[in-house]
Amino acid sequence: MQNNPDQCPTWDEFLRPLLELAVEKPIMRRTAVQTIADKYNFSEEIRSSSVKSGQTRIQNRAGWAMSALVKARFIEKHPTEKYTYLITSKGLDYLNRHQGPITDQDLKNVEGYEEAWRRASERKQEARASQDVNTPMSSDGTPEETIDAAIDAVESNLQSELLEQLASVDPYRFEQIVIDLLFAMGYGGSREEAAKVTKKSNDEGIDGIINEDRLGLDVIYVQAKRWQGNIGRKEIQSFVGALAGKQANKGVFITTSDFAQNAWDYAQSVSQKVILINGPRLANLMIEHNIGVSIVRTIALKRLDSDYFGE
Repeated sequence: MQNNPDQCPTWDEFLRPLLELAVEKPIMRRTAVQTIADKYNFSEEIRSSSVKSGQTRIQNRAGWAMSALVKARFIEKHPTEKYTYLITSKGLDYLNRHQGPITDQDLKNVEGYEEAWRRASERKQEARASQDVNTPMSSDGTPEETIDAAIDAVESNLQSELLEQLASVDPYRFEQIVIDLLFAMGYGGSREEAAKVTKKSNDEGIDGIINEDRLGLDVIYVQAKRWQGNIGRKEIQSFVGALAGKQANKGVFITTSDFAQNAWDYAQSVSQKVILINGPRLANLMIEHNIGVSIVRTIALKRLDSDYFGE
């Protein structure tokens, strides 16, 4: 990074300083940028400059840089400390071999980097997943395609932030969040009448209950697990057993992590209707239904109305 206190660094100019900082100690999104700003003597103007969402410009750009380092697998989440990242052996090796600034183009040559952005985009888009590789800083494609790619990248980054936050909340609070989401998706009547979370103890394998409709003609039982590792067949079997004990036919098992393949297979084989929602899908649903997120900016795209000019 050039030591120029009067010019705000580009997002990729944060890559090497962040990676070097991670060599010294674990880094956090909130504090790493401040350390770099002090090290390179950023002016007060640069420190206070903000984007239209209200976030400071350097925090925004450093945040993108950290997301890129994660996608390149140069840094990874700390196994126990919240919001904290450690440098990986791959990141340390690259830092030692690569001389000078690390650029966007350098990352595109890192194995798995663009594929990681593509997978994140596909998880967000699902049915309309793009076949082109468009990282958030790509300039390929039409302006509309560039906007679509940028939106996907912003939401992918938001997805990561949501999963980080969910990993740190109290388990009982996580259960409440899950019920809030299901209610926002249209299940139940009023929030007070249609949904409830079971007590912390003696839940018999059930974390929540929500009415499927406003009249309460049927109910959906919910299991919510704030886990790091994948959920296996054993946990799904226990949940299905709990459903049978309630004489229930429908259940939703939600986790912040993911499910092993044998868990997916087992859920599809049982007579009860059991829906599995993993971390990425959970975060996407929260974004879609405005749970734990807020709209900071709305952009209206307009096109020519040819009918207006017709006879």
